[in-house]
Amino acid sequence: MRDPESLRRTLVRGELPRLLYRLGHGEATGMLTINARLARAEVFALRRGQAVIGNDELSRKTLTARLARLASQDLSVVFEGGVAGVLPVGTTAGVPLASWARSHLEAQLDGALADAIVRELAGMRMVARAELAPAPVDEADRRMLVAMACPRRLDQIWPLARTPRFRLLSFVHFLRSVGALEVEGIVAEQSRPTRFPQLPPVDARRQAALRMLGLEHEGDPDTVKRAYRKLARALHPDLQPDADVVRRRVLERRFAELTAAYESLT
Repeated sequence: MRDPESLRRTLVRGELPRLLYRLGHGEATGMLTINARLARAEVFALRRGQAVIGNDELSRKTLTARLARLASQDLSVVFEGGVAGVLPVGTTAGVPLASWARSHLEAQLDGALADAIVRELAGMRMVARAELAPAPVDEADRRMLVAMACPRRLDQIWPLARTPRFRLLSFVHFLRSVGALEVEGIVAEQSRPTRFPQLPPVDARRQAALRMLGLEHEGDPDTVKRAYRKLARALHPDLQPDADVVRRRVLERRFAELTAAYESLT
């Protein structure tokens, strides 16, 4: 979706992130008007897939909060593509819609939703749609996308992705929510296990903890500590003051997973 001339949609609760992801992924420019029931219209200026806001952090947080509030309602949406001349003077494009949609959707995952995804997709083969898949933000993203480049089941994707169960399922939830995941149907052999491992053996948990820290093999305590500190600096929410509320929740969850993995090895 690159600068569509016009778009008019009626969206039910929860569908807004999908639309915003596609506008962001397609680097759309124009004016987006969102009407919620019993509320005034919200107007957003888009430039190359980013929402135009003021330069201060408060403006960024206010905009992300507005989007999160709208995502929980039934809406009517109008997008006028290519309307770049009306963008306010002195503003800057600061909130990538694709990144916001991903963070918002991944933050929805809890234990109950994770279990529901496993039950629903067990035995089904999935493939990420290349034209809608996000650009990888880290090595774990790259491995997950490579593992989903051809149809595979969850229990086949996990060892290839080498990432914690919760992160993989949050990524799957995000891809499915924005229409970037194709499911081919229940074609797995009945004689083979199709369920995502819920409680792996102790050795498997230790290997998963090592992978979480980016280690391929068991190392000495100093090696494990150095790996933990390196990743902790990248994931600690207090070291990323520019992160919005949704992104901060994702960081907090991933930092907690990293710390739990480190503590299981020490």
